[in-house]
Amino acid sequence: MTDLSEFEDIRPYSDEEAVQALGRVARHPMLPIISKYLFPKSSVDTLAKTLRSVKSIDEFQAVVMVDVINAVLARTSEGFTFDGIDNLSSINGRFLAVSNHRDIVLDPALILYAMHASGLPFAELCVGSNLLQSPLIEDLMKSNRMIKVIRGISARQMYLNSHTLSKYIRLSITSGTSSIWVAQKEGRAKNGLDKTEQGLLKMFDMSGDKGFEENFKELHIVPMSISYEYEPCDSRKAREILMSREAPYVKRPKEDLHSILTGIRQNKGHIHLSIGKPLTADEIAEAAAHTGNDRYQGLRDLLDKRIRGGYKLWKTNYMGYDLMNGASEYLGVKYLPEDMAAFRAYTEHKIQKLERRLDRDALRDIFWHIYGNPVESKLK
Repeated sequence: MTDLSEFEDIRPYSDEEAVQALGRVARHPMLPIISKYLFPKSSVDTLAKTLRSVKSIDEFQAVVMVDVINAVLARTSEGFTFDGIDNLSSINGRFLAVSNHRDIVLDPALILYAMHASGLPFAELCVGSNLLQSPLIEDLMKSNRMIKVIRGISARQMYLNSHTLSKYIRLSITSGTSSIWVAQKEGRAKNGLDKTEQGLLKMFDMSGDKGFEENFKELHIVPMSISYEYEPCDSRKAREILMSREAPYVKRPKEDLHSILTGIRQNKGHIHLSIGKPLTADEIAEAAAHTGNDRYQGLRDLLDKRIRGGYKLWKTNYMGYDLMNGASEYLGVKYLPEDMAAFRAYTEHKIQKLERRLDRDALRDIFWHIYGNPVESKLK
């Protein structure tokens, strides 16, 4: 058995710890409300009873979380589809999934959901410690195989914690313990542009004791792209972008929790996950032929190309693109006039809920860029 004792601060719960944690969740005063929202035709204590019966993390994810995701999809979406699962069959062992990031909870939850539906083992998830704002959230996240990525610390502490996280990821994959999911950048893409942070790739490499090429080959990196017809927290993202133009944006207390709940409850239309082709040995070797930061830049460009290439464009994206450019390039091709009228009305409905002091024209333009920028990325 792999020794994980040095990773106490970041590792997910064990089965025994998860059973105890889920018992605490079952007693939480909010649970009847959550249960009634997710399962309106069942008794308010349905979820609590199920949680108390769980005996392992696998059982919790396969029995409880799959039902929860099904309930969320039924209430707030037009359906979830995925493709490219065969790209995982070419990998001998565990892998490192690197995806774009649009919703705090749903992105990793839907990736796990797709893996389970395809008969694959659940992966572990890298999630920022800033999201663990309550014992309830921490118990739920760590029972879902959450690896804690510690935020809000000094540069020195960040370096040390990055090395520990890198070592945990590498050990989990190379030992065959678990696959890992991580977002391509810290925080969600607020502006609709999916870009991989070069520092993330350096973090992956920190724990390697071989050369650059071998260090990355053994991680089996798989790019993934998740696309929502209606962007989770779209108006809140527009608000944050606008406010950050005037001064550094400071989150309000429990703002992340509010974003989690908004993302879950908001209508998302159609949702699609594309699982891309893993980075090949030849591609990694090509990047390794460069020196210094250019090696990481080569891998970053490759990941960005795969992730953007896998992003599924919806008519909302084409309408956002035309609106942000004052054009009608895709009218009659990707959407109809009545679609545009509905999207304009949707825009006004969302931004009118924001503070009156905020510039409506600026909010509107940012809102449309959130939807249109993925089309711009595809064209490039």
